[in-house]
This record gives sequence, structure tokens and C-alpha cells, in this order.
Amino acid sequence: MKLSHIEHLGIAVKSLAESIPYYESLLGTSCYSIEEVKDQRVKTAFFMVGETKIELLESTDPEGPIGKFLEKKGEGIHHIAFAVDDATAALNESESKGLTLIDKVSRKGAEGMNIGFLHPRSTHGVLIELCSK
Repeated sequence: MKLSHIEHLGIAVKSLAESIPYYESLLGTSCYSIEEVKDQRVKTAFFMVGETKIELLESTDPEGPIGKFLEKKGEGIHHIAFAVDDATAALNESESKGLTLIDKVSRKGAEGMNIGFLHPRSTHGVLIELCSK
């Protein structure tokens, strides 16, 4: 699997309405997209910082993955996403190397990306997302 670059960093926040102005000021750039990904029970907001995106994640359901993360750990870095040519192929390769998968095949994520996650128990505690267009 060839990782081309860090696609984005995902940051869990309680409120996009409160967090967007803060990050716009901190990063010196505007939020360029807000999107709801219903099947993941999340609303996202994106910022471009050089070649890398920052993705803010607000839960739309306390029982969803971001809602549970916020309840357990509070606001903060949720995941790091790497760009790959083919997310499903990268997941298959990761599994063949003994990594534990959250997703066996890629699924649609924000910005129309194909995404899949590696479980933190096999990545030294870091939730890793693999993304392809």
C-alpha cells in the first residue's frame, strides 16, 4: 500500500457552530465545506491548510461513533487519514499484514471519498482512515 500524503486530520468537536469561527481564526483560513454524512451520524466542516485538510466532526447522534468518542474522551483528535489509490485494496493489504480492520471494504464518506478504517488496537492506539477518490 502506497500512502501518497496525509489527506486530513479528523477532530471531534461538540459544536461546529462554536468550533468553526475558532478554527478559522486559528488557521487563518475559511471553512470551505459543511456536510452531513447521515450513515456515519456526523456533520463535517473542512479547512484547507497547505496540502492537508482539517476535518471537524460533530455528532448528530450520541450513540454514533463521534458521539461515543466525545462522551468517552471529549473533544480532540479523532483520526488521521491517509490518501491511497484504492481504499478497498489498501484495506485488503492491511488485513493481509495482520492489521485489524473496522471496514472490510470501503464506503462513501464526506466529500465523496471512498473510506475505510483500521482499528486502533492494531495501529498503536491511532484510528487510521484510508481514503481514495
